[in-house]
Amino acid sequence: MALIKEVKTFAALGVGVIGAGWIARALAHGLDVNAWDPAPGAEAQLRASVANAWPALERVGLAPGASQDRLRFMDTIEACVADADFIQESAPERLELKLALHASISAAAKPEAIIASSTSGLLPSEFYASATHPQRCVVGHPFNPVYLLPLVEVLGGQETSPEAIETAMHIYTQLGMKPLRVRKEVPGFIADRLLEALWREALHLVNDGVATTGEIDDAIRYGAGIRWAFMGTFQIYTLAGGDAGMRHFMHQFGPALKLPWTKLEAPELTDELIEKVVAGTSEQMNGHSIKAMERYRNDCIINVLDAIEKTKQQHGLAGA
Repeated sequence: MALIKEVKTFAALGVGVIGAGWIARALAHGLDVNAWDPAPGAEAQLRASVANAWPALERVGLAPGASQDRLRFMDTIEACVADADFIQESAPERLELKLALHASISAAAKPEAIIASSTSGLLPSEFYASATHPQRCVVGHPFNPVYLLPLVEVLGGQETSPEAIETAMHIYTQLGMKPLRVRKEVPGFIADRLLEALWREALHLVNDGVATTGEIDDAIRYGAGIRWAFMGTFQIYTLAGGDAGMRHFMHQFGPALKLPWTKLEAPELTDELIEKVVAGTSEQMNGHSIKAMERYRNDCIINVLDAIEKTKQQHGLAGA
């Protein structure tokens, strides 16, 4: 059975931060979008989230026909997915919930429609176990804000066909994303495993009184975070080895890996630690609302992406 490769109708189930991000991206690319979420007030919250994202999307550039008016909020799962060419689920990270949800989604969807989950770590072989036509079911794990950040991790379960993986990556590319093929089913995939390690260490530093949340964020945004915007860890460390490159770096700094700098396991989330984190991040907000900070973040992301692309072109590295 041939899978649909050109999407006209995009279905989104779950309209929290991630689901709303998918919807904003799909609308900005000129698609019709069906949305469903059982939570009270979900439609109003969704439309407010899309409206808040729209100025950033206008700045990036809307596809012909792109409009917030092409969003339809549905009463049932079946109505949401019935005419969809591509389906993206962004429900809470609970295996039992996703298992039941995908049994319903896949039974009501067109057999040739790709079904994807935004899960950040659950394994597709497990939550697609009861799906109809599981060969077309994949994971498409994005990053917030979904409507601006291009990375999406793509992987399949034991029943997923290679064609479904290729088709999903093609569709995500059409949505302006950078699909990254995850080669094996592993909890947390690639990016979140790296981020989780950093998050654990940050919590230890707060818990041990070494640094505040603001100081830790400054350590990232004025240091490694600037480099990470245009080079990954391995490439950065290759340059740190000088003209001899990575081999010299590994020999020079490799012994430090044996030193007890990091703790790896997360600290216990005591009430005291939670209060420290909440107080610190509240101070960092400096009285600004979440929506206002989202708009600031969006402008920063667009400026950084524009600057990187312009610099790549200057150095003849376009597409790198």
